[in-house]
Amino acid sequence: MKIIDRYILNKFLGTFFLSLILILSVAIVFDISEKLEDFRKGASFNEIVFDYYLNFLAFYGNTFSSMILFISTIWFSSRMASNTEIVAILTGGVSFRRLLWPYFMGATIVASLSFSLNHFIIPKTNVNRLKFEHTYVGNGPQDTYTQNIHRQVAPGVYIYFETYNQDRKSGYHFSAETIRDSHMLSKLSSDFARFDTVLNTWKLDNWNLRIIQPDGSEEITKGRQLDTLLPFSPDEVRPRLYTVGMMNTPELLEFIDAEKLRGSENISAYMVELHKRTSWPASTYVLVLIAVSLCTRKTRGGLGLNMAIGLVVCALYIFIMQISTTLATKDDFSPFWAVWSPNVLFTFLGIYLYRIAPK
Repeated sequence: MKIIDRYILNKFLGTFFLSLILILSVAIVFDISEKLEDFRKGASFNEIVFDYYLNFLAFYGNTFSSMILFISTIWFSSRMASNTEIVAILTGGVSFRRLLWPYFMGATIVASLSFSLNHFIIPKTNVNRLKFEHTYVGNGPQDTYTQNIHRQVAPGVYIYFETYNQDRKSGYHFSAETIRDSHMLSKLSSDFARFDTVLNTWKLDNWNLRIIQPDGSEEITKGRQLDTLLPFSPDEVRPRLYTVGMMNTPELLEFIDAEKLRGSENISAYMVELHKRTSWPASTYVLVLIAVSLCTRKTRGGLGLNMAIGLVVCALYIFIMQISTTLATKDDFSPFWAVWSPNVLFTFLGIYLYRIAPK
């Protein structure tokens, strides 16, 4: 590595981490002022610091790392251009492509760190953060009702709840049907079903079991209460979307396969979460290319103009990402292209700026 590479790389990483610390510090101050009343609901100091804010820093720092890196790259590159450092490097015989090497070395370090955090570490740190938010933030735990749930919980086993409460793990008008080769083998129904977390069994009230024999005859039994094992857990009935953020990528892939089997309507949302874990780190390269191409020339507006352009680019990137992911979760739009389309579009912008940048 040459001296100029070390010089640019040190500026690249130093400015990024300093910007990250400053922005997250401001974010924490605003978050404390907003949630101060919530913290008085019984949260201890250790819970606030270690369960919430330590994981808050990891989550939001990683989420916005590519944007912060983009702004910090514009900042120090514009300073270098205004001090004629970049001009001196280019006139000294270094090609513009060669000038990009230390930038992309730094981008690789940041992207690799973000990739590891997204796929393996952040999902585990989210457990305590989301649990804290669910317990103390806002109005605390609330009952969440869902109506008319139809799911396949195992091959040939279909369940139905007319109304299901996720927090209480219970629901009204439950039925479970076992079907083989388009023929119903059995149907278990009850007025009310609740999960016993101690015994890990389902308790059914006013139940009715209908078993259809191979000869077509039926055997019907009924009763007031029944404790029974069923081939699904409460979380499989209606998984919360935020639980996906608590799974590392191997667990998420298994979960998506299981949800496809059950016919879940939230597959697109899960796939968006999966693709985001890779697309956000990949955007680091695209945004760095745009930032360097923007800042290699002296402009009359100087640093202020470049920063303004950078903020507009960030806003556009986030806007396009929000629009595309909304289309994926609400309409019949590919989750892959929904997440990766901003990177593709801004790659073309980066290539255009690279071609017109002074060499």
